[in-house]
Amino acid sequence: MSRAFIKEDGGERWTPPPPPRAYRVLWRGPAGPEVVYETDDLLTALHWLEARERSGFELRDRAGALLATAA
Repeated sequence: MSRAFIKEDGGERWTPPPPPRAYRVLWRGPAGPEVVYETDDLLTALHWLEARERSGFELRDRAGALLATAA
């Protein structure tokens, strides 16, 4: 097997990154924004956001436009 298909650090096969999702839920934490949930379905993202009891979440689309926040 060619070494081009093996990661140097663990000997594992390389896997491509997942395709970008249409919607991302970010949490604005002390270390900066962090992606906590991704989906292609807007309603699923809104339900996920609504079910959280903690504030500081925001829903953004693939281009980064702000769609909703959880106060």
